[in-house]
Amino acid sequence: MTDDLDATVRRADPDRWLSSRFIGDPTKRADVIAIYGFSQELARVALGAREPMVAEIRLTWWREGLDDILAGKPARGHPVMQALAQAINRNGLAAAPLEALSDAYFTDLDAERFADDAALEQYLDGASGAVMALAAAITAGVDAADLRPAAHAWGLVGLIRRRAAGFDRFPARWGAAEPITRVQQTLAVSRAPIAALPVEAFPVVAHLALIQGYLAGRTPSELEKRARLTWATLRGKV
Repeated sequence: MTDDLDATVRRADPDRWLSSRFIGDPTKRADVIAIYGFSQELARVALGAREPMVAEIRLTWWREGLDDILAGKPARGHPVMQALAQAINRNGLAAAPLEALSDAYFTDLDAERFADDAALEQYLDGASGAVMALAAAITAGVDAADLRPAAHAWGLVGLIRRRAAGFDRFPARWGAAEPITRVQQTLAVSRAPIAALPVEAFPVVAHLALIQGYLAGRTPSELEKRARLTWATLRGKV
């Protein structure tokens, strides 16, 4: 089951999967993959369904499954749910970021632009920030509050890539270049807290080393990704 989930995350979320290869402890790596797998399932439902009502029902199923785990009930039969339960219980993960992650994808169902910066930031806190915070807690038991800019930078890049595919959720008042400017700003702010991370936690942010390639409008090859991630990890910088 663990191998199957790892392969699924590798296909669906290759950048964070590659970063996770630098997590030395295999159990912690599996637990981080469980978080990435849960996030990917939510994204797949929210962004892939043609009928919003059907997607809402499916997202509700995932949220109720999460609530069961947090309440100490047995995990549902889905492999991601079972892996998620193990990660939560093994690491004593807090409920708040898990709930924020789940809640964020419900906002994708209306496909409307965010009303303002505050709405966008709330979404990024859930869809990207919660994932990074949970991964940081698993790998090194650290509070990821200082990693909020890093998480926002990665989340904004994801929205930029979705915009290129015709799904634009940036606030209407933003100009065409504003998302890239915001990424560069948040990335600059993120570098100091990233440098202060314990070595064990660096893999949860290593994929930020790929951002500049995406901002240039291209997808790096896997060989280039591996080289960039290895270099970033050796230096402890993105």
